Amino acid sequence: MPRKLVALFSCTSGVSVANVYFAQPLLDRLAADFGVSLGAIGGVVTATQAGSVLALLFLVPLGDQHDRRRLARLQLVGLVLALAWLAMSRSAFGLMAGMLAVGLLGTAMTQGMIAYAASVAAPQERGRVVGAAQAGVVLGLLLARVWSGVIADLAGWRGVYAGSAAVMVMLAALIWRQLPAQAVPARRLPYFKLVRSTLALLLTNRMLRVRGSLALLMFAVFSIFWSALALPLSAPPLSLSHSAIGAFGLLGAAGALFAGRAGRWADQGWSQRTSAAALALLLLAWIPLSFLETSLWWLAVGILLLDVGCQALHVTNQALIFQGSTEAHSRLVGCYMLFYAVGSGAGALASTAVYARGGWPGVCILGACVSVAALMVWATSVERPGTRGVCGQF
Repeated sequence: MPRKLVALFSCTSGVSVANVYFAQPLLDRLAADFGVSLGAIGGVVTATQAGSVLALLFLVPLGDQHDRRRLARLQLVGLVLALAWLAMSRSAFGLMAGMLAVGLLGTAMTQGMIAYAASVAAPQERGRVVGAAQAGVVLGLLLARVWSGVIADLAGWRGVYAGSAAVMVMLAALIWRQLPAQAVPARRLPYFKLVRSTLALLLTNRMLRVRGSLALLMFAVFSIFWSALALPLSAPPLSLSHSAIGAFGLLGAAGALFAGRAGRWADQGWSQRTSAAALALLLLAWIPLSFLETSLWWLAVGILLLDVGCQALHVTNQALIFQGSTEAHSRLVGCYMLFYAVGSGAGALASTAVYARGGWPGVCILGACVSVAALMVWATSVERPGTRGVCGQF
């Protein structure tokens, strides 16, 4: 695949996903502006994840039956309108509705681009191409936190979403002209059969179930940390600005580097080793993270470990589920990311609720427990000596 096209998929995926995560460093400000308690403000993140679930069920599968380029154009227009709505919201209901819409369309764009990239890549380079697209997603997540922190300090949280709408309009010019056309199937499934076939994959594809379960727990860990982080950092005695809080996202740049590397390791058949190392990092990260109130240097170390572990496991998961035919890539990524949305939404709600009762130590205990659960799920899926089957590929 030409490097320019790989870069376009990566850039589009990153910019699209950023919209879904702008709210995380702003939860304290949103709580104050809309009169929502700190224990319940995690519902803002959950609203975006609810939109993600709807997208994965009802929008992303369309890529297997329709022209992905046309779908991307329509979704982009809808995302710009949703961002504008959110920037003008004046009530808690309007806020939640806007978050739902941004989660819906931002997720549809992001996962549509990843499936698009996987379907046009040759089998021997699929892990590398998916890894590059996922690296764009990682950078989008990092820039989302930095953008939202800096712009919120300069122009308020509404400026974050208004500015993003303007960026998406500029991106539209590239998407309109540069994305390659793809042949659509001569015979199309009726829409509701398409949706049912998406859910049927969960029953018939064991690789998807195992890797999806790991994704659910992994993204719960990720969301537990990032959803609660702004609360202790913005409160006394630290009292950091939103720009400073958002800047911690830059420490996860190592995750983007390892995303591409993990894809290459998956192409070479090292997915099992990569999974084990990534899950170990998820668990170990909570040791330095627990010292946040003692030293921000420990926080930095913990962020590096957490982001590298999450992104390496995420890319390995996707490389494995995309093995085989390209005819169901959109549905496969839709099913896989359903686990992600459930884990991320549940992690956000649990994180802020636990923080309201147990503070940062409670959040760290919660994150470590979920990390242990992920390690146990992986361990039970590993092929034991003397057994046969495909379980060892997981």
